[in-house]
Amino acid sequence: TLVPCLLLALLLLAPALPAPDKRGLIFNLDIGELCLQSAQCKSGCCHRGSGLSLARCAPKAAELQECSPKSLYGVYYKCPCESGLTCEVDRTIVGSITNSDFGTCKDPQSE
Repeated sequence: TLVPCLLLALLLLAPALPAPDKRGLIFNLDIGELCLQSAQCKSGCCHRGSGLSLARCAPKAAELQECSPKSLYGVYYKCPCESGLTCEVDRTIVGSITNSDFGTCKDPQSE
């Protein structure tokens, strides 16, 4: 009786498994989709507008936009910078703990 139950379970779960080229259910998420960690997002930024809002995948910050340095938390109030840009911020211990160290994306080549 265990083998037929396992086969039935596999048949029911097979459609839920992602195809290799398609977007996954918890990873490779598009802009605007709900997330828990930045690693889930194609963009690499899981953004929360406030402490009470749901986090959604968002684009990384462009030059001269507000940014957060890379964080251990995986969810940002300001997204980190696009590739090639640096987030210039005065880091503080309190800001690091509260995830409120914000800066501005700058091109290190233009200085």
